[in-house]
Amino acid sequence: MDERDLRRALTGAAGLHAILDVVLDGQKTTHASILKDYQQDAITGRLAHIDLQEVRLDQPIQAQVVIELVGEAAGSIEGGVLSQVTREINVEALPLEVPERIELDVSSMQMGDTLRLVDVAVQEGVTFLDDPEETVIATVTVPTQIIEPEPEEEEEELEEGEELAEGEEAPEGAEGEAPAGEEPAEEASEE
Repeated sequence: MDERDLRRALTGAAGLHAILDVVLDGQKTTHASILKDYQQDAITGRLAHIDLQEVRLDQPIQAQVVIELVGEAAGSIEGGVLSQVTREINVEALPLEVPERIELDVSSMQMGDTLRLVDVAVQEGVTFLDDPEETVIATVTVPTQIIEPEPEEEEEELEEGEELAEGEEAPEGAEGEAPAGEEPAEEASEE
């Protein structure tokens, strides 16, 4: 199979779900087929292997369809974080009715909203196979704030002019006081 012809067929309106008319060597009849899987060379990007599946145009098939989020969530504008949890869903449809992708407008999502598969409008002739209540498509969450301890707190605990070596413990007693049984250095009498 010529790679250019295959790429041209798969970049049309149906995308990776295009129906391919395959003619096998030595035969004159065409076989309606879909691309089931492919492998690319990691360095050159050229197709190394493809798997095709023959389909009947009058019987439904199962396929994975990409979910594409469009728009900017209202919660994101307010500082929230939009996360796409599910990128593909499983559908069943006639081969010519499998959508290339499903676009979902997220512009109405507020902070704390969750978009599930049950919220997605069902297209005529397409059945969602994933659990509509459990499949989370996207969420808008409040950003997590990480609070790091300030290094100044440790410095305040040390007496003025005194520094501890790494791994050394502070002397017993309250802040600014000398250890029990000793007079504070500041109050020592001058002779």
